[in-house]
Amino acid sequence: MKTILLGTSPLRVSNVCLGTMTFGEQNTEADAHSQLDYALERGVNFIDTAEMYPVMPRAETQGSTERFIGSWLKKTGKRGDVVLATKAAGPNPALHWVRGGGQNFDAANLQAAVETSLRRLQTDHIDLYQLHWPSRNVPIFGATQFDPKNERSSVAIEDTLAALGKLVDAGKIGHIGVSNESSWGVCEFTRQAEAKGLPRIATIQNLYNLTARGFETSLLDETCYRENVGLLAYSPLAFGQLSGKYIDNPKAHGRLTIFPPTWSPRYLRPTVLAAVKEYAELARANGMTPAQMALAWCYSRWFVASTIIGATTLEQLKENIDAADITLPAHVIEAIDAIHARIPNPGQ
Repeated sequence: MKTILLGTSPLRVSNVCLGTMTFGEQNTEADAHSQLDYALERGVNFIDTAEMYPVMPRAETQGSTERFIGSWLKKTGKRGDVVLATKAAGPNPALHWVRGGGQNFDAANLQAAVETSLRRLQTDHIDLYQLHWPSRNVPIFGATQFDPKNERSSVAIEDTLAALGKLVDAGKIGHIGVSNESSWGVCEFTRQAEAKGLPRIATIQNLYNLTARGFETSLLDETCYRENVGLLAYSPLAFGQLSGKYIDNPKAHGRLTIFPPTWSPRYLRPTVLAAVKEYAELARANGMTPAQMALAWCYSRWFVASTIIGATTLEQLKENIDAADITLPAHVIEAIDAIHARIPNPGQ
């Protein structure tokens, strides 16, 4: 398993990260422990979670993912073997059960979020603490254009960094990152950190897969390269679409059929289905499963520090990790780019 330093931090992580948002919804506690055991056996040392998980977000299950990880850490005593990352939810009135609806990035809310995550995770520190989505108005989760009409009051980035700095000084978190951020956001976080002597972001966790390559075209790859901020690519299989299973059987059991389509409408667009069909045919014509090709491509991208994979079975997890050993031939990469040129970013 390849390892890499995350940004300017000393955190050395595997280039495959175990995503855990199914723990507590699609996976039981026993399932979660089995996945964690297997991932470590395969050399994965990086675990990503969030206070709002599992998905779909519900009051009845919120926090279960962190609790399952915490019970595994307590049972195995392997806290020192993993780099543990979690995230604080940004403002969202619909998630009123997360911190009583006070999900913003001021000092009081971040203190509360960190303390509750530490209790659930049964640890005294979090290695990488991330802001799940911005406090300010930003087009995310399928929105593709900035709209000034959606402006809202938000916590200033320098105030958020100051609050995080106190948590770093207290030893509760080691390093910080952002998620679902923009080029402007990355630049402002780094500018404020350098100007005020505050913690510097090490990572950005953003959407990136064969159907959503906006990271390449929004200047984020250049921004993150020049600012030394590592990309943690999430949803590399586009909620399972890039596994090809829904092309073979639209009613296949999985996230896109279990949960309401309003949760992830971007992956149900006709253009996504058209692109996925072509990618699946390309993979199979070259002796790979669609999931293997999609993940091998993501693992190979020069600006991806670590790719966050999720699975509901150990068989899926094995396939996802195995894909890290696949080197895509040049003609396959050229064919991927040709499909992308015809159907650019349908899942963005």
